[in-house]
Amino acid sequence: MHSPLTPDSTPRRTLGDALAEGTVLLDGGLSNQLEAQGCDLSDALWSARLLSDAPQQIEAAHAAYARAGAQVLITASYQATFEGFARRGIGRARAAELMAASVESARRAGAETGRELWVAASVGPYGAMLADGSEYRGRYGLTVRELERFHRPRVEALAGAGPDVLALETVPDIDEAEALLRAVEGLGVPVWLSYSVDGDRTRAGQPLEEAFALVSGVDQVVAVGVNCCDPADAGRAVETAAATGKPVVVYPNSGEEWDAGGRGWTGKGTFEAGRVREWQRAGARLVGGCCRVGPSDIAALAGRLASSEV
Repeated sequence: MHSPLTPDSTPRRTLGDALAEGTVLLDGGLSNQLEAQGCDLSDALWSARLLSDAPQQIEAAHAAYARAGAQVLITASYQATFEGFARRGIGRARAAELMAASVESARRAGAETGRELWVAASVGPYGAMLADGSEYRGRYGLTVRELERFHRPRVEALAGAGPDVLALETVPDIDEAEALLRAVEGLGVPVWLSYSVDGDRTRAGQPLEEAFALVSGVDQVVAVGVNCCDPADAGRAVETAAATGKPVVVYPNSGEEWDAGGRGWTGKGTFEAGRVREWQRAGARLVGGCCRVGPSDIAALAGRLASSEV
């Protein structure tokens, strides 16, 4: 596993060490930054297609967030799966190379800043591979064991590329969370577990207390919390996650809603950098944004975190 490097290439803190000392800033939504750069993400592979077709765009997007002050860059592997790549005629060996490239791209972008940054390899839910919006519902009709078998090869490939942490993110239900935690066992890479929620429940309707309780006693988990949710739901979820005794991760969407049928965003953005104080008071130590939260929003969060007002 790589350690974050300073300009003199001296290994420094792990992400877990940093979370024990204070708040760490995540990046924002990779897809909206790629679209701002003129990329077409209408393919079923979403941003993962660019790992093969336009890797320079991925690195440029990471660099935009690094310049904005992000300390953790999340890779473009959310929708990268062996099954998804196979549908485009990409074999397993090349698919594994592309997954590793997602980590390397973020690592290069972070190194250019000369600051201490970490790379989080994104592991999206099974529903992301289906590309039909089911990641916002869960309950795919698969057993925990079947979900574990789906996830294990891709987390092995990502872990082998040397990220600082695996981001098990946008998880819609407890069954998939259990499967992911089983899949990462023994890989030697820390993880965070982040649910997509609706109010005080997972997207599948389970109480968050039960969902967060899965990480109790799991040393590999360095943070637990929520992402890809309405900003209004984040504060309560952070309070619930803090009861686990783990550092809390929170990175909500802009507040707009995804229309899976129309494949577009609707509504008005409600993401406010000032909410970071509420999240910190509730126990958050890893904060940022998800879909439609851009570099300017992350820069605003960075300013809040650097301010004595926080």
